[in-house]
Amino acid sequence: MRILRKAVMLALGASIQGLAMAVFLFPHLIPSGGAASVSVLFHYLLHIPFAVTLWVMNVCLLGAAAKWLGKENAIWTMYCVSVTSVVVDISDQVVAGTVSFVYVDLFIGSILFGIGVGILFRMGASSGGMDILALIISKLKGYSPGRTLFFINGSVLLLTGIVVDFSLIIYAIVCQYIGTRTLDFINNFDIKGRIPRLENY
Repeated sequence: MRILRKAVMLALGASIQGLAMAVFLFPHLIPSGGAASVSVLFHYLLHIPFAVTLWVMNVCLLGAAAKWLGKENAIWTMYCVSVTSVVVDISDQVVAGTVSFVYVDLFIGSILFGIGVGILFRMGASSGGMDILALIISKLKGYSPGRTLFFINGSVLLLTGIVVDFSLIIYAIVCQYIGTRTLDFINNFDIKGRIPRLENY
């Protein structure tokens, strides 16, 4: 029952993250993080589907998750990556164009992204990519996972902005700020102990 509950919660978080990326951020070529930045670059330069790049990159980083966070975490991370990739792929085929103006989509997408990743972090898993590094550093050093993720992704986002469009740097930084603040809020929020925390898993 505990495993089923965790699987459902992680699927929810991964799905929210995937929708935020595919529906609100990617149509404007706004990367939500390090792995997403690379997927935007590959899509822009080589027309490779977002979901393919996300999945391949995350598979390559699972070794770090297995070593530092344990094999169980690596399995759950792969599960989350797969769910996110499927949601991104399906949404990319269903949703044509942008939902609204870039600022509206950026705001909604950033909040949803933070909620999704926040659920994953709270359940002791990650959405892959640079999130794995942020979760490792957070676990080993006790730093805020959201703030750690912000600084890690910042350097990768800079490259994407230079190659694709410099204005994307501003959008990406705003996305990271809103998303990681939301992440920390979800990760630290408690409702009379009914929301499970990382150490319970």
